[in-house]
Amino acid sequence: MGTIWFVIWGILWGVYFLLDGFDLGAGALMPFTTRNESDRRKLFNAVGPFWDGNEVWLITAGGVTFAAFPGTYATMFSALYSALMLVLFALILRGAGAAMREEAEKPAYRSLWDWCFTIGSFLAAFLLGVAFANIFKGIPIDGDGVFHGSLFSLLNYYGLVGGLLFFVFFATHGLIWLAFKTSGELHDRVAGLAGKFWIVLLALSLIFIMATATQTSLFGNYIARPILFVIPLLMLAGLAMTGIFIKKTAWKRAWFASSLFIFCVTMFGVVGMYPSLLPSSIHPSFSRTIANSASSPLTLRIMLVVALILIPIVVIYQSWIYRLFSGKVSGEESGYHAGL
Repeated sequence: MGTIWFVIWGILWGVYFLLDGFDLGAGALMPFTTRNESDRRKLFNAVGPFWDGNEVWLITAGGVTFAAFPGTYATMFSALYSALMLVLFALILRGAGAAMREEAEKPAYRSLWDWCFTIGSFLAAFLLGVAFANIFKGIPIDGDGVFHGSLFSLLNYYGLVGGLLFFVFFATHGLIWLAFKTSGELHDRVAGLAGKFWIVLLALSLIFIMATATQTSLFGNYIARPILFVIPLLMLAGLAMTGIFIKKTAWKRAWFASSLFIFCVTMFGVVGMYPSLLPSSIHPSFSRTIANSASSPLTLRIMLVVALILIPIVVIYQSWIYRLFSGKVSGEESGYHAGL
């Protein structure tokens, strides 16, 4: 049961990144893609109906960590408290910006809230990358789960590479989404940027893979079980197909290829850590693993039944939302106030 929930835990994080990633990326690049209020309304209309629903998967992933692996949850939110609080504040800033811009009557106030949305989106994307890169690498926790480091120690070489990678693949993902949802000058602008960001993403991905080989022990599981190399191969295939579909302006296919890439990046790290959920860089025996942090087998079985009932309901609901708001968006004021 512990292994089953470990896989579910990784899948939930992957789904969150590929869904919330496009609106984080679109928001972070808003000053560079929009030129006027009509462009900004198109952007908000493109992400507005979806972004808050996408964050349900973040709550679900966090909830699973708490319920299935309480030992990991306690250590993670103690050791990475500062970083995770910054992520939380960034998400709050983004949400406030999306909601309050619709209520602001003066252009100056609306511009202020737009910047809140942009800064919150960028910080959330970058800090999530920093946090997960450090988890992949291992963080300095001892046998009692005490963190022997600081917020600045998380800003190491590998953590910064992870932060930049997350920002760039979220940005590319968001540009593809905007190209799919918009038309006119905004579409042409984001379509051009998508190709340029893909080149940067390709370079950063290669750097990340090389850094992973030297800075982490993630490849240990892959070398021990070569069949697992299908995950990084799918990751590279998703990246390549994203570039091909961008060039062909097949935006829907490009978005699904980008989603495959983001999901496989997540699973690459998760599978490489198994059976650890929070590896220790001090000593492997101090790591938080399935064995020493999982809930009781009965709890995990009950949770599995609940998950098998509730997760399909969430999938059906979100599928309906995406179908309801499919198609191109306009620059007119929306009736749903940026999805709130």
